[in-house]
Amino acid sequence: MSTHAIRGKELAVATTRLPAHRRALDTLIGWCSRMPDSFIALIARISIAAVFWTSGQTKVQGFVVNVITGEVHLGWPRLSDSVVALFRDEYKLPFIPPEIAAPMAATAEHVFAFLLLIGLATRFSALALLGMTMVIEIFVYPDAYPTHGTWAAVLLFLMAHGPGKLSIDHWLASRRDRR
Repeated sequence: MSTHAIRGKELAVATTRLPAHRRALDTLIGWCSRMPDSFIALIARISIAAVFWTSGQTKVQGFVVNVITGEVHLGWPRLSDSVVALFRDEYKLPFIPPEIAAPMAATAEHVFAFLLLIGLATRFSALALLGMTMVIEIFVYPDAYPTHGTWAAVLLFLMAHGPGKLSIDHWLASRRDRR
């Protein structure tokens, strides 16, 4: 019998001597540690994309695709009548005039959310939305750090680990590697 097999049996005997709650905890920890990054990345991509897409939808009229309710109205998108005033009066971003910031934000929230959703240019899109999150936290809503910290954690995960296997990025990389 190999040394590895002996240690495995010793571990099995030691494990059975543990209290039931400790065995259950060890089982749960083992299950969590085997959760695939691709599964986490998929949930992260869908969730954070929904946050930014929904925010972008509040800034436009004529093109509505509500990911929460399923409401769809296809038309030529344009900025909502009140969005420039919102950027001027409430958001008050320094360095960028509201007439430029409003369409930039609406476009970024839609484009990068869609790219995250399909898993294309994932790391770049996550970086762009992380930058937007930082601007919102620093200049617009500095007291919303728990929310923005959560967004940042999700976006940093996607930047560090990528989009996972269920993504266009993964498909493109696998095609490139076959060449």
